[in-house]
Amino acid sequence: MATPDPQTQPDFYKDVPLKRFMAWGVDAVLTFLACLVILPFTAFTGLFFFPLLFLVVGFIYRMITIANGSATWGMRLFAIELRTSQGTQLDMGGAFAHTLGYTVSWGVAPLQLISMVMMATTERGQGLTDHVLGTVMINRRAAHR
Repeated sequence: MATPDPQTQPDFYKDVPLKRFMAWGVDAVLTFLACLVILPFTAFTGLFFFPLLFLVVGFIYRMITIANGSATWGMRLFAIELRTSQGTQLDMGGAFAHTLGYTVSWGVAPLQLISMVMMATTERGQGLTDHVLGTVMINRRAAHR
């Protein structure tokens, strides 16, 4: 099974870029809250390297949640999920690769800008990492009809 065709099955892609943005916001808040919970366990020295802590916690959160359902908790809240080019859910290797691509994009501002433009303008709403890996974000409810 391949990914749905946006011409013949547009419901799979309806509002996905907006949902991705809202899911990103939820995931950022969850990552921030997890970092706040971790801070006392670092004797509050984590305040000195908070951006690095946020990066590491976010990476682990994204990779594990994507590997265990092909979506972060934010993505699940907005009923979207990642699929491979074969239409299957991402495994741990795919989740690691996607999270690494996402992290590199955030670390290199022009890449993130390119990715955001691609999500807003491409037929399947794919970002740069999605294009490289052949993944696609689809509406979960449409996938289970």
